[in-house]
Amino acid sequence: MFSPFERLVARRYLRARRQEGFISVIALFSLLGIALGVATLIIVMSVMNGFRQELLGRVLGLNGHIAVVGTTGRIKDFDKIADTVRKVPGVVLVTPQIEGQVMATTAKGRSSGALVRGLRPADLRKRKMLADNIKRGTLDNFKGRDSVVLGDRLAAALRLKIGDGVTLISPQGTVTAFGTVPRIKTYTLVATFNVGMYQYDSSFIYMPLEAAQIFFRHPGAVTKIEVMITDPDLSFRIARRISEKRIPNAYIAVWQRTNASFFNALKVERNVMFLILTLIIIVAAFNIISSMIMLVKDKGRDIAILRTMGATRGMIMRIFFMTGASIGVVGTVAGLGLGLAFVNNIDTIKGWLELLLKRDLFSAEIYFLSKLPAVVDTGEVTQVVVMALVLTLLATIYPSWRAARLDPVEALRYE
Repeated sequence: MFSPFERLVARRYLRARRQEGFISVIALFSLLGIALGVATLIIVMSVMNGFRQELLGRVLGLNGHIAVVGTTGRIKDFDKIADTVRKVPGVVLVTPQIEGQVMATTAKGRSSGALVRGLRPADLRKRKMLADNIKRGTLDNFKGRDSVVLGDRLAAALRLKIGDGVTLISPQGTVTAFGTVPRIKTYTLVATFNVGMYQYDSSFIYMPLEAAQIFFRHPGAVTKIEVMITDPDLSFRIARRISEKRIPNAYIAVWQRTNASFFNALKVERNVMFLILTLIIIVAAFNIISSMIMLVKDKGRDIAILRTMGATRGMIMRIFFMTGASIGVVGTVAGLGLGLAFVNNIDTIKGWLELLLKRDLFSAEIYFLSKLPAVVDTGEVTQVVVMALVLTLLATIYPSWRAARLDPVEALRYE
């Protein structure tokens, strides 16, 4: 496509002489701008993907991907329904449970609102997010009718130790001749968990299903059945398969709708960051235009001489197009390498910055993550690289066209 002569002249124009130093400085800044823009986009998108994956794993690790919820507030024959759901392709875990709001109080005068979830001890152990993050105590004592497991932050707020009693008060009281009397029962704390999400660690209480049925007065029934599947992104497809089983007095809820506001906010933030950081590449592309226009103006005499020697307008256009495109291609490749290197060593770089600045940049106590998450999406990286190349190539078209349209007679006359 490009002849050896055109490549030779283009390489010569990329190596500016002393009197052309200002033009080369602008071209250098254009190259650095594209490289930094591409690298920043790759880094930010990878970190956002990492955060989404970590948060998704924590949220779905506790809440499940699909829920079969009773339309009347309870589901009877739940074991039979659970067996039916387990036979659906793609389902890996089915957990009947009871869920209800309570007020948790202690003898020390501490109190806090909490969400109680009642499920069988065997089902609790299958929830790896909980079973693998027990902070104190043991799940071996999670049995009977008077044991509970609390989030570590909730236990700290109530100043509870393993073996202490915690009193739960249900807002749905017992109706008597003297009015409504709240249901109150004291349970023994046998373990605490810390899954790294403030909402769960500070407000969740787990108790055996049998104890929850008694406390919330759901004998032989549960409020919902949670379903874990092989791939969270297939939740709508598997939910349709479950609905085809015609489960009576129940509706199907998927995690995308249950947590829609949270993950939609994360998606909007991610898209806005992408648009803002794309402006860096656009600004760098405009710098290419300005540097190329100045180069065309400075090389007016050279262009005129080349034209008189037989160079066609197409050759002139290709020479300057190659010159500007080289800046964009080199900048994009450099940004790609810099971005991937940064992402692959992000924790090491964070450690160096913390030592240099002598401050904690990513506190695990605040962000609940032991390390800065970063997940490289090949499709997104390809999108960033293609976008940068297209913008920079488009930026070289006008200066190249202007160089090709230059009248050699006029150029030589004003030299």
